[in-house]
Amino acid sequence: MTTPRTIKEYLAQLRAALAGADPAMIQDALYDAEEHLRSELAENPGMSEAELLEKISTTYGAPEEVAEIYRTTEQTVTRALRRPPPRRPQQSAIGRFFGVIADPHTWGALFYMLLALATGIFYFTWAVTGLSLSLGFAFTLVGIPFFLIFMASVRGLSLLESRFVESMLGVRMPRRPPYTEHDRPWLKRIGAMLADPRTWATLLYMLLMLPLGIAYFTIVVAFTSISLSCLAFVFAMIFRHDWLQGLYANQQILVDWGFGPHVPGRPEMVVLLVIGILLPFVMLHLVRAIGHLHGALAKHLLVKSARE
Repeated sequence: MTTPRTIKEYLAQLRAALAGADPAMIQDALYDAEEHLRSELAENPGMSEAELLEKISTTYGAPEEVAEIYRTTEQTVTRALRRPPPRRPQQSAIGRFFGVIADPHTWGALFYMLLALATGIFYFTWAVTGLSLSLGFAFTLVGIPFFLIFMASVRGLSLLESRFVESMLGVRMPRRPPYTEHDRPWLKRIGAMLADPRTWATLLYMLLMLPLGIAYFTIVVAFTSISLSCLAFVFAMIFRHDWLQGLYANQQILVDWGFGPHVPGRPEMVVLLVIGILLPFVMLHLVRAIGHLHGALAKHLLVKSARE
């Protein structure tokens, strides 16, 4: 590569050197590089960008060197955070089915799905309220400032949600926001924020979180309720049969599977017991799959594309 003469060229070469890497890591690397270069430029006002890049080439590094450092660091951090493999990997289908309980990502996804109802309500309310008030204030003096503050808050919430997604779902997300040149005219900064597709993609994500949060919470509660109901019915029939009969005024307890009401027998109680035991594991597999899908959705909407 040719020696970069401007910060923009340096960042373009760094992006090219990081081609194929995780988009979230590329965003962090570009943020760090631009922040460092522009800070150096601000401390040396009499120096051109070409002179600055030539001066710090031996300290900060060429784009290819910086890219290699980030790749190595990312691999080291990923390896350090990766959970150790089990001593005896489960090879059988039964072992993999029940082994889902030992996967930390499963419990992270489960907690995220339960939390998604609260965060979904908050994000949706924040987005709808902000857009509604922005539209209502459009013809007043506070209309434009309010709208810009609201859009800036959306970008801040994007970084907060990224922390939730990475910590609970295990998906690599940006740890730094897109860089903003503080010495640029404020109109250009506002224009760049509004022209950034991630700003509007984040707004869409916040609106989607309400129906997704309701769906996630409903799935977990429904599976858990059905499982507990099956187990409670079986154990109640075994240990509290007389008490249950008393609740129905000495009538027989009947079940209906679509073939007419009848008194449940032992085979049906065994089936209910099996369903009650297996259903939580089915739910955990579903939860883990949903966690992967939601992580991919969050990465698509919240992370700046490596090509941008």
